[in-house]
Amino acid sequence: MTTNDWLGVFFALVSAIGMVAVYFMVFRPSNKDTFEAQAGMALDDEDHINVGEKR
Repeated sequence: MTTNDWLGVFFALVSAIGMVAVYFMVFRPSNKDTFEAQAGMALDDEDHINVGEKR
């Protein structure tokens, strides 16, 4: 196998392990309150974010 093949295997394994870790973190019942508290964070737009527009 070439170096590119080994790099592909490495990144595929790392991403698979990372996805499994995130799945366990998200679906663990003890973390439900933490994620429910942040459920509306993406929709919370009380504060204006300055992205460089002119006034």
